[in-house]
Amino acid sequence: MLFLTYFVVSNVQILRNALWGTGLLFSFALSLDFLFDSSVWVGMRMSQSAITVEYCELNHPERLFHQPINTYSNLIYFFYGLVVIQLAKKDLKFFSVRGANSVRNFPSLSILLAANFIYLSFGSAFFHSSLTWMGQRVDMNATYGLTLSLICIGMVQVFVKKELSNRMQVGFVLGMLLLNAAFLPLALYISSAILLPSLFLVLLLLGISNYLQYRSQRSPLLVILSFVLLAAAIQIRSMDVAKINCDPLSIWQGHALWHFLTASSSLSMYFYFRRGKNLAKLKK
Repeated sequence: MLFLTYFVVSNVQILRNALWGTGLLFSFALSLDFLFDSSVWVGMRMSQSAITVEYCELNHPERLFHQPINTYSNLIYFFYGLVVIQLAKKDLKFFSVRGANSVRNFPSLSILLAANFIYLSFGSAFFHSSLTWMGQRVDMNATYGLTLSLICIGMVQVFVKKELSNRMQVGFVLGMLLLNAAFLPLALYISSAILLPSLFLVLLLLGISNYLQYRSQRSPLLVILSFVLLAAAIQIRSMDVAKINCDPLSIWQGHALWHFLTASSSLSMYFYFRRGKNLAKLKK
């Protein structure tokens, strides 16, 4: 896609920095996996996922990282988080520019999204390395956090028609953090099979609404790409759980691909909302 090609060409330094940071984390993780063993997780309650052998990858109960491929693949969330935080840093330099896209004029939203990308990177790695109940709870909360932060960005694009003060922006972000925290106990009572699709539906409706509002400034290809990637991720995850085309010893694991596809879907949706100008401000 032309937009993504342009982004790569015009943000080479951002991508280089993100690669360096992700490479350092990868090296650190390798060192931990070499120096420590599974005794780190002793005393922690096992997750139901571990008991039922939910994913295809072979569990290595003697290693620090019980599922190494599914653990290391979470680096993609960390990489995207570093990309977004650098974009937020650029936005801070040009804060409150008349006519700018509301995402760029609300850099705290990008910081929130970047934080949730990184949170999910560590949360999901915690789960797949330990296969503990606590790890699974953190993993799911981080997944909700990433989706909620995208919904927050979509809501600002669709419903906010004037520039928000710094105090209102801080309040908005704090409110989203409290909502994410509320999902920790909520997730114990409502299945992720209900919660997560519901959040995805809200995000899709916001994307469509925003396109109808600012059709000339939005690329439908980005929102389509986001949900095509998400649909592919869901299908591949389902196949992985059903052990279809499953090789437990392969470096190619369906759930690891789920990580890559969902991360890329989230980034595509962010770019969709970020791209273009805010016509509501230009008409003022």
